[in-house]
Amino acid sequence: MKYVGILRQQSANNAKTLLLLVLFPTLLLGISWVVCAFVGEDFMLWAPVVLGVTLVWFLIAYAFHSTMISSATHSKPLERRENKRVYNLVENLCMAQGVPMPKINVINDPALNAFASGINKKSYTVTLTRGIIDRLDDAELEGVIAHELSHIRNRDVRLLIVSIIFVGIFTFIAQFAMRALWYAPAGRSRNSKNDKGGGVVLLVIAAAAAIGYFFSLLLRFAISRKREYMADAGAAEMTKNPAALAMALRKISGESKITSVKRDDIAQLFIEHSLSKRGGFSTLFATHPPIKKRIEILEQF
Repeated sequence: MKYVGILRQQSANNAKTLLLLVLFPTLLLGISWVVCAFVGEDFMLWAPVVLGVTLVWFLIAYAFHSTMISSATHSKPLERRENKRVYNLVENLCMAQGVPMPKINVINDPALNAFASGINKKSYTVTLTRGIIDRLDDAELEGVIAHELSHIRNRDVRLLIVSIIFVGIFTFIAQFAMRALWYAPAGRSRNSKNDKGGGVVLLVIAAAAAIGYFFSLLLRFAISRKREYMADAGAAEMTKNPAALAMALRKISGESKITSVKRDDIAQLFIEHSLSKRGGFSTLFATHPPIKKRIEILEQF
């Protein structure tokens, strides 16, 4: 992949991301239209209800995302007295670039990984594993931190959190419909026409939600892949040392998996996600481009 310049990358990725995020609620309305058409309901009456429920879901998840992420990653605040080295690296980069100083969290795991999260100055956070702190030298760790600060500066973290929330909606709808379909016949006649009709409706809802979930995953992954390239370029611009980030990525490759992080949607926030190293069909679902390609681009600086 030929590097085309950070400004051009930013412009193209921001436009594509905006388009992709608009498609999430469009997919949700599409599911509603299919279900309404099947059951003979007026779509225009149900569309505001669907959007209203989605908005409430979104606002709740948006407000409590930090707690959710900390719980899922088992991260905790890193105090300055615990590691002045990390604080010095973060503060120097923030002052030089005019980026707000984020909170710093640590995951007590020997794996080499890191991620940024947050939606505003109060919640911006850079999280590092114990392994990446201990095993990278100053220049390499600075490159990784600069990568995460680029995500914050470019507001990637906000966009990724939004995409996680929308994908979660499709997951909930599909799971709810399938569970209702599974347990609905209990205690009632399986020959009832109403039961059969209700089961078909639930099956249609589950199928439509599953299709929406599949396409929303592809949209979310496209956002993540593009923005990883941009964050790498931003880190090279900040540190003026792309070779250090390239070396850090070489060390991270193959040693990034954090066993305590079970949720794949949260794992996509990290600087490296293990699924991106697989080949074939699985690359469609990779949230990150291959590290080899990222290193090749960095070497073009």
